[in-house]
Amino acid sequence: MTTINQITLSDDFVDEVKQTIKPHWGELGWVTYKRTYARWIPELDRTENWSETVKRVVEGNINLDPRLKKDDLTDEQYDGLVKEAKDLYKLVYGLAATPSGRNLWISGTQYQHRNGDALNNCWFIAIRPQKYGNSHIVPSYLQKDQLAVSMPFSFMFDQLMKGGGVGFSVVPSNMKLMPVVDNAVNLTVLIGKESAAYDDSIAAGAIDRDDWLAEHDISTTRHYELPDTREGWVIGNANMIDAHFNSTNDGFKDVVLDITNIRAKGEKIKGFGGTASGPVPLIQMFFDINEVLNEAVGKKLTSVDCTDMGNLIGKTVVAGNVRRSAELALGGSTDDDFITMKQDKKKLYHHRWASNNSVAVDSEFKRYAPIADSITHNGEPGIVNLELSKNYGRGIDGYQPGIDDGVEGTNPCGEISLSNGEPCNLFEVFPLIASQQGWNLEEAFALAARYTKRVTFSNYDWEVSRNVIQKNRRIGVSMSGIQDWILTTFGNRVVTGFEPNTDPETGETIQKPIYDQRVVKKVDDLYRTVVKADKEYSKALGCKPSIKHTTVKPSGTVAKLAGVSEGMHFHYAGYLIQRIRFQDSDPLLKALKACGYKIEPDVYTKHTMCVEFPVKAVNADDPNFASAGSVSIAEQFATQAFLQTYWSDNAVSCTITFQPSESKQIAPLMYQYRHITKSTSLLPYSGADFKQAPKEPIDKKVYQKRESEVDDDVAEVFAEQNDNHDKKDIELVDQTDCAGGACPIR
Repeated sequence: MTTINQITLSDDFVDEVKQTIKPHWGELGWVTYKRTYARWIPELDRTENWSETVKRVVEGNINLDPRLKKDDLTDEQYDGLVKEAKDLYKLVYGLAATPSGRNLWISGTQYQHRNGDALNNCWFIAIRPQKYGNSHIVPSYLQKDQLAVSMPFSFMFDQLMKGGGVGFSVVPSNMKLMPVVDNAVNLTVLIGKESAAYDDSIAAGAIDRDDWLAEHDISTTRHYELPDTREGWVIGNANMIDAHFNSTNDGFKDVVLDITNIRAKGEKIKGFGGTASGPVPLIQMFFDINEVLNEAVGKKLTSVDCTDMGNLIGKTVVAGNVRRSAELALGGSTDDDFITMKQDKKKLYHHRWASNNSVAVDSEFKRYAPIADSITHNGEPGIVNLELSKNYGRGIDGYQPGIDDGVEGTNPCGEISLSNGEPCNLFEVFPLIASQQGWNLEEAFALAARYTKRVTFSNYDWEVSRNVIQKNRRIGVSMSGIQDWILTTFGNRVVTGFEPNTDPETGETIQKPIYDQRVVKKVDDLYRTVVKADKEYSKALGCKPSIKHTTVKPSGTVAKLAGVSEGMHFHYAGYLIQRIRFQDSDPLLKALKACGYKIEPDVYTKHTMCVEFPVKAVNADDPNFASAGSVSIAEQFATQAFLQTYWSDNAVSCTITFQPSESKQIAPLMYQYRHITKSTSLLPYSGADFKQAPKEPIDKKVYQKRESEVDDDVAEVFAEQNDNHDKKDIELVDQTDCAGGACPIR
């Protein structure tokens, strides 16, 4: 349905905001923004400026309000939405809050209108035979309501190529539903000589199309000629997968995939942006997945088989362009093959690196010792408590049987528990910055709730997603810079100490955290504000209130924009050198050098330059400041529990860091918080023990010296040097990922 009453922010309004509000850029903020979220404007031969990005994003969101598509919209309603758009613009422009990175990149673009899924950061899919339904992708050999093993892998492949992360479940209950693999498939990949990728494809295992056709009858095969589209890649893979199963096989054991039409490596991708990887990664994926299936003939696919297939898809999507694949595989807590699958180093380096792996537990689970041992050595698995997710919102609100009964898994970073086919839908407020800029926090969080609610009215491509989104209308209003806000506002961290207590079920003595009750009250008030805003807006829109509302996302790149601590995490160090990698052709390098930043060739990657940014954490000199390298593992567990109890009715993304001396505390702490923690992961703290580490702790004296060497504003210098022009398709190299507690999804 077309928007009848379009809302557009005037240039005069934007200019007024630019004169009165100064964006709260962090020390890495503008550079990170310019190379991550600023889109190319062809007619101006440059990337967006921040004011233009925010205008695009806000207009893209506010016009999702379904009332704008109706001709009975009242003047009062329209004026109210115009005011809301202006308030949102001020909030985001000042960096007191931001939508998810996904929205910063996609909202307001033509790509959003073609692919509504792209507004959501991450998704979840259960790996079991499912129907494609009335979706934009349905292989021609299937009926819409026909169950197919390929469907969850097609969903995963499609969402990853649209830039989303995907969590997927290979728990025993799903694996039991997988049919026996009936057929070994003889796979042939053809390519015509007219393809610019011909030589590389032949080297990767493809066969000359004309030579093959001269000797074979293609009518005796399952044949598919891949168009040069995302859908073509997905359907090609589905053809090969489904040929292994009699219920979706039309009698052919030979599958022939023609990749001639796929554009060569380096060619432009018009919709999402970036450059094509060419057909070679796809060819390799086809053969690798076919091998997994052929080796399983006569048996059901295992959790390891299915995770391998998902990882091979993720590996293919990563190759060559701006998409950063993020996957989380969720397996059974007693599935030792799944838990130990990354110990196969050959397969780990080949493809098993593509997912973070977690196990599904419930509150009765007690086998934390082997999980803790694996975490100590490998940093995995994380844990996801589906029982808590299904039956609890916030901990303080108590047991609510079946409140979220459809939950089967989580997104890759673990902050949102999700049903099959459901996405996370995120917006985060930086409460410290919002307060400093004069915002009433309740107003800021209400705007966040309404923003995310509108995203649920996007045009979704998959039937399974449309159904669950309409049912749940799940939103995820997050706060970030939590450590900065609490210490600045209340003078101490939220955990003020511990007191001995007794576990009522085991009788064992535990250390119960003591929380600052002022923080408890404020966080509880903000939660109620979000719920109220959602309820009122849902009534106005004539839709269901959201099933859940709040979360703590890991933040990562978005937190760098504003220079705040990431999500609930503690700053890596009070003072540090943050290294960011740039393509050596990036015109920003000249401006950075002119400003005094240290730049040197990257020691790991060719054609890449490493730039060092001196960074001071908020409150670094406060006696109550704690960093990830100094805060105890016990306080981190307790802080996550605090947020799960009083703020988040979804979940809290947290990667707890621990010192070697703390490893024996992992299992007891996991067990202590078994009735409150919905998901968590852990990593050993690394203090930059390798060359050109992304983060290197330094002392105050070194920081002051390095900071004094930076003597100009890089944004201003860049504009002067380039006459406000830029270079297309330049991005940062090797962004952080979920494994480090930060979201990689653009």
